[in-house]
Amino acid sequence: MSGTNADRLANRTQQRVALNVFTFRVQHGMSQDQLAQLAGIDRKTVNRIENGHFSPSIDTLTRLSVAFGIQITDLLT
Repeated sequence: MSGTNADRLANRTQQRVALNVFTFRVQHGMSQDQLAQLAGIDRKTVNRIENGHFSPSIDTLTRLSVAFGIQITDLLT
């Protein structure tokens, strides 16, 4: 068995966030470094989020949404 329903949902959500962060960053014409500076986080963190290797905290999601000028829910859906 490949995990619980909660595990699968968490994995899908993490992948969705990864894709959304990448998509919004590209749409805004930003490099990972530029996004990291605007959001006040490390560039490696942006890279790890976009590659699905890191599940961001609410604080990090908030910082990213402010940098993009979007609602936090836009990163989750």
